[in-house]
Amino acid sequence: MKWGVIATGGIAQAVTADMLKVEGVTVLAVSSRDVTRAQAFADRFGIERAYGDYHDLLADPDVDVVYVATPHGQHHEVTLAALDAGKHVLCEKAFALTVADAEEMVEKARSKGNLFLMEAMWTRFNPLVRKVHQAITDGEIGDVRSVRASFGFAHTFDANDRLWAKEAGGGAMLDLGVYPVALAHLLLGVPQEIHAWGGKAPSDVDSDAGLLLGYPGGAHALLSCSLVANIGCEAEIVGTKGSIEIADPMFNAQKATINGVEHTIENEGYTHQIRAVEESIAAGLTENPLVTWQDTLEVMRTMQEALRQLGVSYATTVR
Repeated sequence: MKWGVIATGGIAQAVTADMLKVEGVTVLAVSSRDVTRAQAFADRFGIERAYGDYHDLLADPDVDVVYVATPHGQHHEVTLAALDAGKHVLCEKAFALTVADAEEMVEKARSKGNLFLMEAMWTRFNPLVRKVHQAITDGEIGDVRSVRASFGFAHTFDANDRLWAKEAGGGAMLDLGVYPVALAHLLLGVPQEIHAWGGKAPSDVDSDAGLLLGYPGGAHALLSCSLVANIGCEAEIVGTKGSIEIADPMFNAQKATINGVEHTIENEGYTHQIRAVEESIAAGLTENPLVTWQDTLEVMRTMQEALRQLGVSYATTVR
């Protein structure tokens, strides 16, 4: 399949480098608002075509699937345009700024009938995370009672930095908190109750947050994300018969301890996710069973409610 990459930032560079490691993948085109950046990106990765507007990339009939690597604030617009152009889409997380936007993206894909759409939650394709999930499914630690997960680092405030800029979808929750929230959803499902507390930046986005997710019977998840403190990125899952620890970096797990036994894997980055997209499209699927549209919408709903409690809303953010 021939891929087009929309945007040329750090995540686009990292994912494109891993795309090229997957057999059968061709990265045919890249776009950026600055065509010189697109050309530099193309030269670096050996990409044939460089465009100064993503609409031009979407008009390229040879592009089969696009990877949307723009800031969160542009995911909705670009994904809808890509689907209307008849392209399959892998869209970075967080999937959108609001639940309403995410629902519209999913409905657009559903209306097309034959186009694949997936949020790029690469953690769910990580072999070690899948092993952890299977161990829990098999009852190796009994009933899960507690999930603790965090992701945060100190990042100097700059209103023009995409991590702090509201129009770009900045803030700790959408950029970092999506990982702990998605992990809790994977292991415990949709929470019955959501309680959030945290701080706000001068740009009106969340600077950090702590979440308590409550589940029937008392199971719970304690989650943290931060752009103002180095809280690390690890997880601990405790059940009635044992426990599991996922070492930093939890989102790209390479070491996990299951009931005292250590398991490790080599860092294979985004390759598992890219391969899954290719296999799903080849099989005629419109969504992948490891990151379904429902999974994405449920995580978005949890994050939006947490943000509401923090006093942050992206509903009126100008894209």
